[in-house]
Amino acid sequence: MADLFDDPPPSAVPPPVQRAAWLRDELARHSHAYFVLDAPLVPDAEYDRLFRELQDLEAAHPELILADSPTQRVGAPVQGGLATVVHALPMLSLSNGFEDGDIIAFDQRVMDTLSRDVALDGPVEYCAELKFDGLAISLRYERGQLVQGATRGDGSSGEDVTANVRTIRAIPLQLRSLAGPPPEVLEVRGEVLMYHADFAALNARQRAAGAREFVNPRNAAAGSLRQLDPAITAQRVLRFFAYGVGIIEGASLPLSHSAMLDWFRQAGLPVCAERAVVSGAEGLLDFYRLIGAARRSLPYDIDGVVYKVNSFARQRELGFVSRAPRFAIAHKFPAEEALTTVLDIDVQVGRTGAITPVARLAPVFVGGVTVTNATLHNEAELRRKDVRIGDTVTVRRAGDVIPEVVSSLPERRPADAREFVMPASCPVCGSAIERPEDEVIARCTGGLFCSAQRKQALLHFAQRRALDIEGFGEKLSDQLVERNLVQTPADLFCLTLADLAGLERMAEKSAQNLLDAIHQARATTLARFLYSLGIRQVGEATAKDLARHFGGLDGVLAADEAALLAVRDVGPVVAHSILRFLAEPHNRTVIERLREVGVHWAENQPVRASGNASVAGKTFVLTGTLPTLTRDHARELIEAQGGKAAGSVSRKTDFVVAGDEAGSKLERARELGVTVLDEAGLLALLAMPAGTTDDQPVLQPGEGGTMNQNTDQT
Repeated sequence: MADLFDDPPPSAVPPPVQRAAWLRDELARHSHAYFVLDAPLVPDAEYDRLFRELQDLEAAHPELILADSPTQRVGAPVQGGLATVVHALPMLSLSNGFEDGDIIAFDQRVMDTLSRDVALDGPVEYCAELKFDGLAISLRYERGQLVQGATRGDGSSGEDVTANVRTIRAIPLQLRSLAGPPPEVLEVRGEVLMYHADFAALNARQRAAGAREFVNPRNAAAGSLRQLDPAITAQRVLRFFAYGVGIIEGASLPLSHSAMLDWFRQAGLPVCAERAVVSGAEGLLDFYRLIGAARRSLPYDIDGVVYKVNSFARQRELGFVSRAPRFAIAHKFPAEEALTTVLDIDVQVGRTGAITPVARLAPVFVGGVTVTNATLHNEAELRRKDVRIGDTVTVRRAGDVIPEVVSSLPERRPADAREFVMPASCPVCGSAIERPEDEVIARCTGGLFCSAQRKQALLHFAQRRALDIEGFGEKLSDQLVERNLVQTPADLFCLTLADLAGLERMAEKSAQNLLDAIHQARATTLARFLYSLGIRQVGEATAKDLARHFGGLDGVLAADEAALLAVRDVGPVVAHSILRFLAEPHNRTVIERLREVGVHWAENQPVRASGNASVAGKTFVLTGTLPTLTRDHARELIEAQGGKAAGSVSRKTDFVVAGDEAGSKLERARELGVTVLDEAGLLALLAMPAGTTDDQPVLQPGEGGTMNQNTDQT
């Protein structure tokens, strides 16, 4: 009998249905060998021949076309922009380390935390991987079939790029068969990137066509993936590496991160070969040096390495802090540096009035971009580095993002070099510049009177994590302020179609779309509203804590220092910043104006110090599907009474609330002896008076078929 993968002789050509199936399998096998195993079996010309044959066969017999056919990787153009996808589990960021000491401290924190309950029998085992310089995405497979691709976005939601993802040959449309049926749902996290050779070829085509060239592979990959027409994406060679998982239902993960990567590889997902399992800080640093030495020889860009505690059980024990896991860290390579000349130094005015000295530079290519401006941070830092106009300086992209002046070279200083003098008044509005004794940053005192601050305040107010006004960008903010159409954020809600249609690059349709987005932004949450005000020291997490604690805006406005200090994670610095903001009459006027123009939210019951002691300060984990409550609603009820909703079960968990198809979290709760509640038990607990936590209603459901594990480490 002929081998499955042998091309049948012409005399034995099978019927079209069998031939099409054979071609699909053969093309999938060659793609797997090329992208996953990095061991091509045939020349590109042979792959192309088989591909064309399948195309011709499907054209002659349309009934043979299947959704996962290699020929169906390019879909129809997207109409109206990319849709938003809310991630089932957030795609979290990683904490960064830049020095060896940062990594040693990370390892020590991990050991200290793990050894609180059980003595460690040796160094902690880690999986060490590369930190790719590409675009993070999430791939959702249902019963082995690719059904959705989404960008990371802000971590909570991203853009739907399913049609474009399907054009990437490195990404399987159908997972390879493993032992047993495929998971009901498997959400794979990974990185889309472009190899150096493919980037060079793309730019060569751009030059030949007289089109704009791309600056670096990362920008090219990101721009290609976010095209509205997948046919354009298909013309560009993108790669993919899987490195994490979001949710998985109907199956169990292996016990470790390294085993999961092997499992991915068996399923046909590309996984980077440059990885290792190491022990302790010494093993981490050895891997870092090894990859650092090989960095220039890699076919793609990386900007560091990533370390993750290998055991999933230990990852669950370590948990998360804010927007990052405690069990992982990114070890960044030193930023690229270059020499250039300071042509001038002036200042920029930020959203909070911060005056930042900026060096205007002779153009220099560093970190993949041409840099003409670099921050000097503040006057004290400028003096410490002794940077003068005319100096030769070292410039780098701090964190590979923000260009900064590292140092000057006094030995190259020309005779006519001049020292920078900090202005006494704001260059934008003329208001006085002051520097409080306890701060290093000088600030313009003009507030919203200063157009520079007003522009930045409007951008902050409208950003996605605040009131989320789609289509509101920097150029629009500039025009609204410069034409005196907007004095405060409240004025945005009074704009008319005529106001907007008269702006540059704003046709009537786009103006109407913006008005619709502004109208939709009226309905928000108290946390988003508080964050949108731009109060110094009040980020997203603090805004949520304030909203949770006070329940309504009036409570925040009436709070004194003692009341603010009673809010979780609010200290004296944050409290004073809030009080200073609210002490300004014009800030309170803006808040009242926003209410008057219809900005609204649902008020919640505030958390009281004398509230439900059965819930306040306790940690809950939600798993499975509850009969009547959504997970978000259950979380809100818990947080409204001072409880905390966590994503993983540990010895510090007080309650696990389990619904239908609860999986590994329920099993983990049983292992640790954590109290398990059903929905009725949760509602009873939320209604209980203080001091009646005995005899809680406990649920011991049967085995669930769903496992929801937050192991994303993007």
